[in-house]
Amino acid sequence: MSEQQKRKKISIVIPCYNEQENVRLMAEAVAKQFSEHPELKRLDYELLFIDNDSADQTREELRKLCREDRKHIKAIFNAKNFGQFNSPYYAMLQTDGDATMLMAADFQDPPELIAEYVKYWQEGYKIVIGVKKHSTDGKFVYALRCLYYKLIKKFSQVEQIEHFTGFGLYDKAFIDVLRELDDPTPFLRGIVAELGFRRKEVPYDQPRRRAGKTSNNFYTLYDAAMLGFTSYTKIGLRMATFAGAICSAACLIIALVYLVMKLIWWDRFPAGMAPLLIGMLFLGSVQIFFIGLVGEYILSINQRVMHRPLVVEEERLNFDEPEKDEKEQRA
Repeated sequence: MSEQQKRKKISIVIPCYNEQENVRLMAEAVAKQFSEHPELKRLDYELLFIDNDSADQTREELRKLCREDRKHIKAIFNAKNFGQFNSPYYAMLQTDGDATMLMAADFQDPPELIAEYVKYWQEGYKIVIGVKKHSTDGKFVYALRCLYYKLIKKFSQVEQIEHFTGFGLYDKAFIDVLRELDDPTPFLRGIVAELGFRRKEVPYDQPRRRAGKTSNNFYTLYDAAMLGFTSYTKIGLRMATFAGAICSAACLIIALVYLVMKLIWWDRFPAGMAPLLIGMLFLGSVQIFFIGLVGEYILSINQRVMHRPLVVEEERLNFDEPEKDEKEQRA
């Protein structure tokens, strides 16, 4: 067996959506790490970009990269945008390396950490993940994130990892677990905490985006928060039950008090319509809130029951290059 065949391979998954200014820079940054770092020179690598139906020139840039480096760069083009969770998760299942890394295309997951992650992996950790100790988000947004992590960690029966976005290295054994899981609505952050092997957490400062604009907005952040909330907590449903019981008891007590006061001071105690209206509006708002919360759980159940595919591919590049090369040599 040749030295090339013995070399272990690291698969690096990079999800893309409107990242035309970053994909080439990221490919060059990763190649530089593997060509210059002593620990990484002994390893082989592949870059797998998965494009989530970008509206800019990202796909054209990826085509050029795949033509220029058929050995190390692959690409999958989704038929449409399948969301920020399905697309990277699906790409991780398509890798064949001894370990798989997941990184953002915007350089907020620093390529300089690849060597450190690989070092811990070689020491025996099956999972090595990055945990943000500082973020470029505004103070208000960062405070909300901290509050969310603390709440879900407190109420979840499964251990949760604070300030973890998915950036990390995962051994092939864990990727095989993901393949067997067959989850149509995967939440990698929760899966790592619930089903992952022994892991190493690496703190890092999250830098600013290298170029372009983020596609995250209030809706995408809310979607991520609710997916984690409904997947790993029961508190929402329990809150609905307890709130209903408490409101019912409070209303019964108030009704009895009003009845007694009216019987004692029949002519001097005009109850009026105000208490009735206030009570109705309060109960109505509580009901609507919890109907919406229960609806989030039902939506999560519905998505799992439909069991739609994670991603529908439109095209993939450089996955069959060895076969093509053999045909070209025969010709």
